Amino acid sequence: MMDELELLKRDWQKKDKQLPQLSFDEIYKMIWKKSSSIVKWIFLISIIEFLVPHLLYLLPSMSKNLAVWKDLGLGNFLLISNVLQYTVVLFFIFQFYRRYREISTLDNAKKLLSNILKTRKTVKYYVIFCLSLIFLSFIVMAVGIYLNEDPMTAMGYSYQPENISREQLKTTLIATVVVLGVVVTLVMGCIYFLLYGILLKKLKKNYKELKEMDI
Repeated sequence: MMDELELLKRDWQKKDKQLPQLSFDEIYKMIWKKSSSIVKWIFLISIIEFLVPHLLYLLPSMSKNLAVWKDLGLGNFLLISNVLQYTVVLFFIFQFYRRYREISTLDNAKKLLSNILKTRKTVKYYVIFCLSLIFLSFIVMAVGIYLNEDPMTAMGYSYQPENISREQLKTTLIATVVVLGVVVTLVMGCIYFLLYGILLKKLKKNYKELKEMDI
């Protein structure tokens, strides 16, 4: 079924006498409303994404995981990464809010085009930062395991394999953490694609709609 906006745009371009004639401003307002709604959803999703992990921290298992970082000697990294994460993520959330406020009050098509481009770039940078931080955390944990004399105990395991040397055990643990890091990063990348990719695709479509109207 043809998109309503696409039909109206073609009507504006072709000036088909059989359909109601719509002005450029009328079509622009439709694109503007759709874009404003999309940016609003980006802003809301980023807030939810920020709050959900903090609710998970209330679980006992999460407290145990945080203790592992400290036992591996990575307490300082955990503190620094948390400060960096909060600072950058809150900055991006504020940027999404700014984009939403700006796009909600626009009355100029060229400014709308510019805002759409800024929003798409901001989301891309945000996703790159989040995925990079996730993968970096696993790499740092792997380094912590390598530097620790007894990584099994530090990670809360009392069982010590008998038929494997300490170096082999470390290598196995490090390889496991790195592979797990790759898998988790890819899974989170897919989740980000679902959360933001679809919205960005719609924004891109709105951008093309405006460009095709010879703005």
